[in-house]
Amino acid sequence: MARRKISLREYQQGVVAKLQAIAQGGETQAASKLGLQVGDQYWLVDLADVGEVIPPPELAQVPHSQPWFSGVANIRGNLYSVVDFSAFCGGEPVSGGTEKRLVLANARFLVNSGLLVNRLLGLRHADQLQPVEISSGAAPWVNAEFSDADGRRWQELNIQALVSDQGFLQAGR
Repeated sequence: MARRKISLREYQQGVVAKLQAIAQGGETQAASKLGLQVGDQYWLVDLADVGEVIPPPELAQVPHSQPWFSGVANIRGNLYSVVDFSAFCGGEPVSGGTEKRLVLANARFLVNSGLLVNRLLGLRHADQLQPVEISSGAAPWVNAEFSDADGRRWQELNIQALVSDQGFLQAGR
């Protein structure tokens, strides 16, 4: 049986619908996490920690900022700091392309901040992942690590720990 191909727009609308259902209490939060590709790394983020996922808007550059600080975006009249998450983690900056996304932190964290990522990988359910030992030297915002059936290693992002980290907060040089 052939799989029906869907457009990127349909896929994104499906992810947004899932996020909205969880925000409204329509699904259990523990069942799935949002998968992200950040450089050559795979990350998971709890859907409750995500405010919104959008294509990156035009960014205003900020002089004398860290190389990983991409700039400031006006999103519906609110200013958001935009961090290139790959560069922040020591990898190559997120390159141009139609798949890159801006993952906005949930408003409950009291920061208007977004993470620029290479692409969304959809929802990952807990039954698809096996817990593994956290790598030595893992960043303090890594909650847990997992392995999937394809042998990929996934890191679970703790957004609260990330947006509270002094390194993350010091965008100026």
